Amino acid sequence: MYRILIVEDDDVIAASVAAHLEAWGMETARPRDLRRVLDEFLEWKPHLVLMDVGLPFFDGYHWCREIRKASKVPVIFISSADDNMNIIMAMSMGGDDFVTKPFSLEVLTAKVRALLRRTYDFGGPAQTLEHKGAVLDLDAGSLYADGKRVELTKNEYRILKTLMENKGKTVSREALMNRLWETDSYVDDNTLTVNMTRLRKKLAEAGFPGFITTKKGIGYLIERE
Repeated sequence: MYRILIVEDDDVIAASVAAHLEAWGMETARPRDLRRVLDEFLEWKPHLVLMDVGLPFFDGYHWCREIRKASKVPVIFISSADDNMNIIMAMSMGGDDFVTKPFSLEVLTAKVRALLRRTYDFGGPAQTLEHKGAVLDLDAGSLYADGKRVELTKNEYRILKTLMENKGKTVSREALMNRLWETDSYVDDNTLTVNMTRLRKKLAEAGFPGFITTKKGIGYLIERE
């Protein structure tokens, strides 16, 4: 699980950002004392820092310089000032990206996820499966719809993962039952039907009705877009 340090003195903004990132399976924290940002950074060892520019005591540029003396962890600056001088200053201080207030939580999260992938997963296999806006996080074993987490059981996750991995191909009921046996739970034809029904209901409630197509007498299919 990626750890994100949110260095922001506005409680409302910090709480909103934290809630959105946590919905995507990340762990967040804020410095307890904005006079000791570097100490808390070294103590918590985050994978990425969201750094507000306008902080009390010392500004975000100061703390980025201090962090850069000890770490190459990516830093995204957040500021209400979007003039070129501030952006140039942020980049020259060691920042990796710049987001202007007010910002979209979806855009900020996309930038965070992209920077994490470039930093820690470059060249590795894809860690998510996506279809029509539904995102299956393979690391967390979770489904996200519009940034909101949809709770899945282990069996529901395995069914959805198998179907998304084989998008455009019909997967037989036998193949799905064999996959579910990997959970060490008893699976028969009725168990698969019950799990499929529950999964479809959760997908529909999340805004994805008809996400899984039944091929009568054969199996199930997620159609290609």
